[in-house]
Amino acid sequence: MSCTHCEQIAKYKCPVCRLPYCSVPCYKIHKETPCSPPQEPPKETCYSNTKEIEYDYPTEDTVPVEKLKLLEQSTELKKCLENPHVREILDLLDHSPYPDELMKKYMQEPIFTEFVDACLKVVQPQSDNDK
Repeated sequence: MSCTHCEQIAKYKCPVCRLPYCSVPCYKIHKETPCSPPQEPPKETCYSNTKEIEYDYPTEDTVPVEKLKLLEQSTELKKCLENPHVREILDLLDHSPYPDELMKKYMQEPIFTEFVDACLKVVQPQSDNDK
């Protein structure tokens, strides 16, 4: 991402409008004109285009978007997400540069495996023949 004023690599963003800048002098130039906060899209639009979502690199294990949408309806999954520790783990996984390593660690925790099992029951339900 490059600075909006000098085209160098931007290391920072304006706290108000989120435009990128690289240094204090460029920030001062930016502050000479008033900025406005970025417009947030309505929450509904985040989900309205799910039929148009396509994976960049799908594999045989890629879960279809339709099945992912079913996760919203799972009461078991919602119950798991009430646990602050589960939410903390998910946040750590989401922000980790090495989520695979963390996943191995957290799969040893019963509360997290309960969450994973709840997800799998929705996206990959077991038929009577598979049991």
